[in-house]
Amino acid sequence: MTATEFPGESFLRYVLESLIEDPDQLVIESVEDDLGILHTIRVSENDMGKLIGKGGQTIKALRTLLRIIGGNTAKRINLKVLEPAAAS
Repeated sequence: MTATEFPGESFLRYVLESLIEDPDQLVIESVEDDLGILHTIRVSENDMGKLIGKGGQTIKALRTLLRIIGGNTAKRINLKVLEPAAAS
């Protein structure tokens, strides 16, 4: 972890490590700009289904909770999911 942790990052890491089967493949990159904080996450291809959830419910719930955390810190927090890299 970095010395300057962004709001919601530790929450996101905790939830995702509990949810996915391969936490070693979890990558969370966070950047802050004029629009707020963007958390970009990448998981293994096998864990994408668990991350998204049925009908997108899991990822939608995570985004809602991050929005609440952002409201408490007066920052806009967004979540972006990257497609897993194709194994070659």
